[in-house]
Amino acid sequence: MKATADATEIAEAVKAGKVTARAVTEAALKRIERHNPMLGAFTDVTAERALEQAELVDSKISNAMDPGPLAGVPFAVKNLYDIKGIPTRAGSKINRDNPPAARDATLVTRLEAAGAVLLGGLNMDEYAYGFTGENAHDGPSRNPHGLDHMTGGSSAGPAAAVAGGLVPLSLGSDTNGSIRVPASFCGLFGLKPTYGRLSRAHSFPFVSSLDHLGPFARSTRDLALAYDVMQGYDEADPAQTKRVNEPTSARLKHPIPGLRIAVAGDYFLGTPEVQAVVQKVAKALEVTKTVTLPDAQAARAAAFLITMAEGATLHLDRLRQRPDDFDPEVRDRLLAGTMLPAVWVERAQKLRRVFRERVLKLFDGVDAILAPATPMKAPLLGQKTAMFGGVELPVRPNLGIFTQPLSFIGLPVATVPVWQYGEDLPLGVQVIAAPWREDVCLRIAHQLETAGVCKALVAQGFAD
Repeated sequence: MKATADATEIAEAVKAGKVTARAVTEAALKRIERHNPMLGAFTDVTAERALEQAELVDSKISNAMDPGPLAGVPFAVKNLYDIKGIPTRAGSKINRDNPPAARDATLVTRLEAAGAVLLGGLNMDEYAYGFTGENAHDGPSRNPHGLDHMTGGSSAGPAAAVAGGLVPLSLGSDTNGSIRVPASFCGLFGLKPTYGRLSRAHSFPFVSSLDHLGPFARSTRDLALAYDVMQGYDEADPAQTKRVNEPTSARLKHPIPGLRIAVAGDYFLGTPEVQAVVQKVAKALEVTKTVTLPDAQAARAAAFLITMAEGATLHLDRLRQRPDDFDPEVRDRLLAGTMLPAVWVERAQKLRRVFRERVLKLFDGVDAILAPATPMKAPLLGQKTAMFGGVELPVRPNLGIFTQPLSFIGLPVATVPVWQYGEDLPLGVQVIAAPWREDVCLRIAHQLETAGVCKALVAQGFAD
């Protein structure tokens, strides 16, 4: 199969006997061998395991057994997901000294049960604390659409792997924007589900009260299919909400004219370049209404405080025992978190509750809200500062200005990629819905994809 084939196309071809899962896997492994030294996407390649899984899929097909909806589809996961037999490095130097994982993350198990083939672990910002994709230990992931540009983070490798055609599907995590920022920079469809929807069991945490897991893909049908097979309650994740599965794939093509959609104004306006991308999407959907998310700036500040406090608590022993083995920028941010007054964190949590209540009231009048995913296109690798709202600020902590207020209250968000005429790099738009309405996010994303307004491409030079 070509690098440009999406997961649905691959699964259909494998199930129809047009190609074997082993052949698909071998081709993907060859692409990784060829392109990964340039992209820096994979940190661990599980070739032997992948070939064994592919042969299992082929065996099921030859014996007239159902191989699953993702039969033979190669995928890979951010290296904070447990992969049996490999230390879960979470982008760090410290963690790779841990014993190998005794089992796979729940979402890995569910994708494999659906016939998908795991090819390995993917690069990320250390301990998920960053938005750039520049790892101090494993090197940066590079944006396939511009190799001297950032992928965004912290799910850097997952975005690079899919945009670079190494795999059609990957899994990342999103605490403050770590799926949506890379999806925007690398021109992909990404989904941050509702907080508590998908199991996080057997993955390395960052901020438990804000952590989400979710997929990247180059088509909305792939995004929906992956999301559907990963649903299901898992008692091993104490934060997961017990709900019935609510599949979305069959609903992708449901018409959306009845949906009430608005554009987020004020705080979410962004630069003229960013506004133009959001308006392109709004025009395609015939959206004229604007809404204001109240106190979004304060919500972002509160998200910062909670992130710093919880992150510092999680890593306190490592900070004491091995401070020199951290990325210095990550270490300094974690150390700052140890010194936060408890009253500040308490106030941040109170604001979180108030902000959530006020935003949820907006969904009495709308079904979805559009907002930019990032304040700019992908910066250059190594770039330390940029202009944000007319002020020069550090890049690393500020790329999530439009994503943090939303993950802060656990809303489902699909990121859709937009290419402006003549531009070499894309920008993403967030499609935001009420809790548990991932179907709304995905239906709107699918409509935009079908209309040709949003598309996810394998980067030039990688579509072999």
